[in-house]
Amino acid sequence: VGGGVIGLSIAWRAAQAGFDVTAADPDPGQGASHAAAGMLTPVSEAAYTEKELFGLGATSLARYPAFAAELTGATGRPTGFRLTGTLQVGYDHDDLAVIDELRDLHDSLGVPGQRLTGRECRRLEPMLDPAVRGGLLAEADGSVDPRQLTRALLAAVDRAGVRMIRQPVTRIEGRTARLADGTEAGADWVVLAAGWNSAAIDGLPAGAVPPVRPVKGQILRLRGPAGFLTRSVRGVIRGSSVYLVPREDGELVVGATQEELGEDTRVTAGGLWELLRDARALVPGLTELEFTEAVARLRPGTPDNGPILGPGPADGRAGGLVLATGHFRNGVLLTPVTADAIVGYLTSGQLPEVAAHFTIERFAGGSA
Repeated sequence: VGGGVIGLSIAWRAAQAGFDVTAADPDPGQGASHAAAGMLTPVSEAAYTEKELFGLGATSLARYPAFAAELTGATGRPTGFRLTGTLQVGYDHDDLAVIDELRDLHDSLGVPGQRLTGRECRRLEPMLDPAVRGGLLAEADGSVDPRQLTRALLAAVDRAGVRMIRQPVTRIEGRTARLADGTEAGADWVVLAAGWNSAAIDGLPAGAVPPVRPVKGQILRLRGPAGFLTRSVRGVIRGSSVYLVPREDGELVVGATQEELGEDTRVTAGGLWELLRDARALVPGLTELEFTEAVARLRPGTPDNGPILGPGPADGRAGGLVLATGHFRNGVLLTPVTADAIVGYLTSGQLPEVAAHFTIERFAGGSA
């Protein structure tokens, strides 16, 4: 249930494992996956309270080269996968203090970054503003083009024999999913991977309703000469955050707002102004680039920012419901490891150790 990069990757891997797979989504790949910038940054996204999430992300990033190569080999389609690192920069003295805190965090996780002066940052990325005070280079980070990734996954599931139903699922009861036109599809397993919409599907037992909420993100795309930036740049500008993710063809993705506004998907003047204001402070030359697109989509947020993976509570394998939702800012990053974990559970009844922390049981009693 769900045809973003998470649902499609699970469908592909499940079909490869010998399952007869049906996927349901009214418009595959057009939700959060369509807007995502595609940063693969477990190091740059790390937080002191999210060490398990860092471990999951680092595992997934390590699997990305083989995952992307296999996907391209199976379909002939590119994914835009690149391992070029991420440069995190601070604009003023206070912003640089944030960068120093990030360096301490990276050290605590065993993945020290390279601390750079402002001049060293500009040597790596000459388009940076001379006012940038310094930064931190996370050389292991990467990026992928989520739109290319989605197209490749759609081709892969088709070639693997996955049946695609272009309708939403409105109700799940046991091992049966009801579609919007009233028809029903039965299966041994129902994998719920509908992003922020996962909690809105009727029929789920109370303890199996994932605590996901929509978190709005606005993002814009520009186009300029190839090589305008060579790697992802994340900036802290007077306390605000912005990121710029370049593609090999000259596209530059600038993102992203984080707004708790329910199901609102409007692109607003204020949201775009904030992105352009902060991005221009870091890279003044981007004002000369062509504006090509602005979109807003909804990420599936959870109380602890981690995904929800594995069986519904209590009934376990007997219930037939498996959750793969709540990936928040990390859906694209966590695609390979999520697919492996869920299909591993379907075949063996066990989640791998790296994913075991992320079952819905951790929210029992509201402890999170």
